[in-house]
Amino acid sequence: MRLAVLGTPDSWYLKDIKRAATAEHTVHTVAFRRLESREAGEGFRADGEDLSNYDAVLVRSMPPGSLEQVVFRMDLLSQWEATGTIVCNAPRALEVAIDKYLATERLRQAGFEVPRTAVCQTADAAMEAFDRLDGHVVIKPLFGGEGRGITAVSDPALADRAFRMLEQMGAVIYLQEFVVHPGHDLRLFILGDDVWGIRRSNPHDWRTNVSRGAVTEKIEVTDALRDCAVRASRAVGAVMAGVDLLPTVDGRLLALEVNAVPGWRALARTLEIDVASRVLSFLSQQVLEQRSVCLAR
Repeated sequence: MRLAVLGTPDSWYLKDIKRAATAEHTVHTVAFRRLESREAGEGFRADGEDLSNYDAVLVRSMPPGSLEQVVFRMDLLSQWEATGTIVCNAPRALEVAIDKYLATERLRQAGFEVPRTAVCQTADAAMEAFDRLDGHVVIKPLFGGEGRGITAVSDPALADRAFRMLEQMGAVIYLQEFVVHPGHDLRLFILGDDVWGIRRSNPHDWRTNVSRGAVTEKIEVTDALRDCAVRASRAVGAVMAGVDLLPTVDGRLLALEVNAVPGWRALARTLEIDVASRVLSFLSQQVLEQRSVCLAR
């Protein structure tokens, strides 16, 4: 399998994929900003290389960019996928998962309980939402991950200042109720039909991201948790995803997020499994199935 990895050359995940690759695999790094489309029907290139011969594309990063850049990148991935190349995850799944508002709505429509959420564009509307959400909210960037840019606010004056700054920046103001939890959440990693899970605990921060210092431990993936992972990933259309669930102190289980570019470093270390090898096997199987479909036509 010839695999193109959309990411950065110094990425730990790229190095892990290359480590796990066998003689049957060729792994090449491609940066989003280097992608270009040739004349109609002549395929796609990056740094002068024709990318049409790759069997699969693994999206390992989603760098910021202008609206035009982001739309073009998604359009190009869609066209690349239309040529028969396996793209993981599919462009539409990436678009849904990256957009916290849309992903939250998809989870809610799929039957999950989610934190009470308000999304608006003005500071006045945000202050009204702040009061409705009991005066203790979590402000999140609409796009982003690993806990970056997330802030908890309970002081009305600070909240108003933050909302007005966001309004001046032209940002969408995304608010969720602050959920009291027992100090940990659950990360379920789904890859095709396989689901693994870990518990992430942080005694020093209400955010349980590993990048924020959380510690991890293995958990048993029950049938109920497996069902949650499958339903959540399907809600956004992802075949590989990280699903974050938050237990509450009153016994509920809230769906927080579906990450369509999920990390597996902590998962692999905690569970002592070679996730990169399994990702390569999964993509190889996807390629074989795609070829069989093409031959049957």
